[in-house]
Amino acid sequence: MNFTEPSPLAQSTVVGFLPELESLTPVPSNETSCENWREVHHLVFHAANVCFAVGLLIPTTLHLHMILLRVMLSIGCTLYVVWATLYRCALDMMIWNSVFLGINILHLSYLLYKKRPVKIEKDLGGVYHRLFEPLRVPPDLFRRLTGQFCVIQTLKRGQVYATEDKTSVDDRLSILLKGRMKVSYRGHFLHNIYPCAFIDSPEFRSTQMHKGEKFQVTIVADDNCRFLCWSRERLTYFLESEPFLYEIFRYLIGKDITNKLYSLNDPTLNDKKVKKLEPQMSLSTQISMLEMRNSITSSSDIEDGLHHFLRGSSSTASLQQLARW
Repeated sequence: MNFTEPSPLAQSTVVGFLPELESLTPVPSNETSCENWREVHHLVFHAANVCFAVGLLIPTTLHLHMILLRVMLSIGCTLYVVWATLYRCALDMMIWNSVFLGINILHLSYLLYKKRPVKIEKDLGGVYHRLFEPLRVPPDLFRRLTGQFCVIQTLKRGQVYATEDKTSVDDRLSILLKGRMKVSYRGHFLHNIYPCAFIDSPEFRSTQMHKGEKFQVTIVADDNCRFLCWSRERLTYFLESEPFLYEIFRYLIGKDITNKLYSLNDPTLNDKKVKKLEPQMSLSTQISMLEMRNSITSSSDIEDGLHHFLRGSSSTASLQQLARW
């Protein structure tokens, strides 16, 4: 039987590979690769992480939670930049945190811009605080509503705002800012219009269904008056693009029509009494004022029809007072 001894060259080759094989031996899984932990980072590093934690813990129910969150994130990013530059000397960490800092500052600036105080004209302050602010209309939205396609006009005492059967109802919608107006039909007094009330709310509601109508009443300035006047067509287009304001206008006009109906039932109703009655009024009672006016004009004897309506209104007011008692 032949036996071949290994050559010295082969032995040296095997011996040379042994150290490499030993170096490729895997580390057992039960051993950790972090035998020597590094020292704790600088205090600036921990302060940055505390800012991040505080920002994330701010409750969303807080009014300014987004602003406070961006403030804390910006402070944290600033501390990270300081730590990476002065204590870590890490260019990549400094660059990334500088980018994050810029993004947070831009977002914070935008939020602060949206929260800026919006100045409302002195003449419009009463209308906003009386009608729109209780319904949570933001000041900037109210300013858009009153700053583009409306004007403030004046009427001296005795001047006419609208004449029955002559003035078109398709042109404008107005709110009285100052003074008092008197509404009459064929010379018979119906009711007054006081500040912060719509002048032609019944006509505005009616023209949503019928175009080309005329005022069926005469509206005259009973004092020196100022009123806010919208272009009817442009206001309609604007409300179509703002569903929230559209619903607000529906509610306000409906309530204004209800106030006028109460004024017809009680001709002595003044502005202070209207304020007391407003909480008792519901949107379901929005009856078209033009239907009432048509019921008067449809009578064979106009004067008798008007007196009959006024007598009926007085009787209704008496019944309402008895019901309250």
